[in-house]
Amino acid sequence: MGAADVTTVAPPGTLRAGRRPALRRDGRYAGIFLAPSVIGLAVFTLFPTAMALGISLSDWPVFGERKFLGLGNYSHLLHDPVFRRVVLNTALFVVLYVPLNVVVSLGLATWLGPKIKGRQAFRVLFFIPVMTPMVANVMVWRLLFQPGGLIDGGLQSWFGIDAPNFLGSSSWAMPAVVAMSIWQGFGYNFLVFSAALDQVPQSQLESAQIDGASAFQRFRYIVWPMITPSLFFATTMTLITSFQVFAQPFILTQGGPGVSTQTIVMFVYNQGWQFLNMGLAAAAGWVLFVIIMAITAVQFFGQRKWVHYDV
Repeated sequence: MGAADVTTVAPPGTLRAGRRPALRRDGRYAGIFLAPSVIGLAVFTLFPTAMALGISLSDWPVFGERKFLGLGNYSHLLHDPVFRRVVLNTALFVVLYVPLNVVVSLGLATWLGPKIKGRQAFRVLFFIPVMTPMVANVMVWRLLFQPGGLIDGGLQSWFGIDAPNFLGSSSWAMPAVVAMSIWQGFGYNFLVFSAALDQVPQSQLESAQIDGASAFQRFRYIVWPMITPSLFFATTMTLITSFQVFAQPFILTQGGPGVSTQTIVMFVYNQGWQFLNMGLAAAAGWVLFVIIMAITAVQFFGQRKWVHYDV
């Protein structure tokens, strides 16, 4: 073997030492690119969150002396009948809105199958309320619900009966808010479900139909398992946003009559900006945060029993 055939191998320590400057350089570049996001997260999320927690533990008027109360604000909320009613209102809205939103969205997405003509036009039509400004939508629905409006006039003309005072009745105000909210928000979940249904292999559905499976059986045993990840996502996001409902009752009913449609976010707004009691507002906001986190955690743990990612 000649001298030219000898291969020189550098010691392992030399290679590691040669990589270190490159790794340090890459780390600096990564830090530079990450810095805007990290700074934004700290300034606009972490710092306000810490401030809100501190304010919730204090008597924090906008003007005047501020003092530490510990859990005093939370104790006040626990014994406040208005806040308890507000929590129940929010829970009622969630219980009514989330199932109806999912059922309407999934039903329309299932109906709007590949064989429906004008499918893309229907998709755009159903999504328009989501893109329309909330204030404009709510003002239109106020005209529909008010006495002498379109609903009242239609019932009088066709059936000779008067419509309930939707916005002035404590029994009908919340259903009116829910109905308006479903119309406003079902389009987003409709697109999620429509995209999920498009991924279901038509060959499997056709094979099942040939084997004699009914439409319900095809949906139950083929379609449903395949769309459960999308259903889990849509349900989780709808739950989170429904607990944060504000604009619909604020504009449609101003929380009335009385406090029958006031939600937790409206309570936070009123305490913070109407009564200037920032401590109580921050405490109510943290109560809402804990509720949402607890329900979301239950959903994530429960998904193992019904969400199928490997179908």
